[in-house]
This record gives sequence, structure tokens and C-alpha cells, in this order.
Amino acid sequence: MLRNSWLSVASIGTIIISLLILGSSILLVLNVGYIASTVESSLEITVFLEDGVEQDRMERMEEEIRFIPGVTAISFVSRDQALDELRRSFGERADILSGLDEDNPLPNAFRVKTREAEMVPAAAQQLGELSGVEQVRYGQGVVEKLLALTHWVRIWGSITMGVLGFAAIFLIATTIRMSVFARRREIGIMKMLGATNFFVRMPFMLEGMTLGLTGGLVAALIINFGYLSLLSKVMITLPFIQLISDPALIYQVLGGLLGLGFAIGALGSAISLHRFLRV
Repeated sequence: MLRNSWLSVASIGTIIISLLILGSSILLVLNVGYIASTVESSLEITVFLEDGVEQDRMERMEEEIRFIPGVTAISFVSRDQALDELRRSFGERADILSGLDEDNPLPNAFRVKTREAEMVPAAAQQLGELSGVEQVRYGQGVVEKLLALTHWVRIWGSITMGVLGFAAIFLIATTIRMSVFARRREIGIMKMLGATNFFVRMPFMLEGMTLGLTGGLVAALIINFGYLSLLSKVMITLPFIQLISDPALIYQVLGGLLGLGFAIGALGSAISLHRFLRV
């Protein structure tokens, strides 16, 4: 490695750049999927009740809602509670609503959540057919577009991650192959002197593993510090955007890059040596 320092540096640099691109893409795809899942989990159906619905009917209605397929959570919101929430949303301008204390126009309502976001439209249709329901709202039109968007984001994210992963493996293996090709005469001389394939292959595999591990470690450290810096800035400037902050998941991605660099270094050397061992 010291005698071929330029080739070693080139190999490590290629591994670092390839794994940086791959690791950044993986984190990007994971965060897009996480944001989509967060948005989907916040979807809920609001069931507005007709005026004059009695307490017994509301209790039976709650039981009927629980039997609708996919429903996981139900909460009752009285008209007084809805007015209080409306006041809090107005903040300092809540005095605008002072005239509504005696004549509250807001209806009683149920807030319903489903197990999966895809179940929202079907559940909303069944809720609208219940007796005593005046209107059902869940963001009709917008929800369907959101679900279609998140579906395609996940598909294209997976495709992009696969393409970049294959490109990184191909680029790293090609670079290691160039390093082996530059020493093909040494390999031929060792074979002519009676060296076994294992004796010839092992130093190159150790070199490949060392280069891959070094490049993977540097790439993992750069991504780690860069992502943590980005995460802290996003939390301050854009607090409404929730990025992945679970250390276990982040370290799992970084560990995967480290292991990938190690494995590609070893496999790249072994595969590249195959043709030069036939002397």
C-alpha cells in the first residue's frame, strides 16, 4: 500500500465519494418516507353531528364507529370544547369570538383515526351513512393526492437507492481492479515461483478490506457530523419539519456503510484477482 500510495489514495477517495453519495441518498429517502408517514399518521376524520342528537344516540354512534373496519381511535369533541380550541387557535385575537359564548354555532363531533391512511376514504364514506351525522370531513381530494404522492415517493426512493448502491459497488470494484491490474506482473512472478492462489490472494484481499474499511469509516464520520449539523439547524429554523433523529437508525445506516466498504473491498480484490491467477 505504501509503495503504491497513489493508487491507495485513489481507491480510498473513490470509496469515500461513492459511499458519501450512497449514504446521503439513503438518509434522504428515509427522511422523505418518515415525513410522509408522519403526515399520514396525522390524518383524521371529523364527523359533525346534527343538532339535537341525544346523549344515548351519541353513545350508540360511538359503538357503531368502533365496528367500522380500520378504525383505531375515537374521541368525542363537544361544541364547548371545539369553541375553546378555536379560541386557542386565534391566540391574542380570541376576543373576536366573545360573542359566541351565549350562542355557540359549532356542532358536536367525533374525531376518528384509522390504522392506515389508505383506509381514510372508505371509513369516511361509511361514517357519512350513520344516522345523526350531518357532515364528514377528512380533506377530500387532498388526502387522495397526498396518498398517491407518498406512494410514488417511496417507489422512486427505493429505485434511486438501488441504482446508487449498484453504481457505488461498480465504481469501487473497478477502482480496486485497476489497483490489482497495476501489479499483474508481481502476481504472475509469484505464480511462476509456485505460490498458491491463497498465498497470492490474501495480501490483496487484506489490502482491499483495509482500503474499504478506511473509506467507509471516513464516509460514515462525514455523514454523521454533516447530518447532525443539518438536523440541529432544521430543528431551529424549520421546527415544523420532523426529520429522523433516532440515533439507533442513524448508526444503523452508518454501520451499514462501514460494512459495505469492508465487504466491497474484499470482494473487489478477490474478483479482480481471479483472471490474473490463471498463469
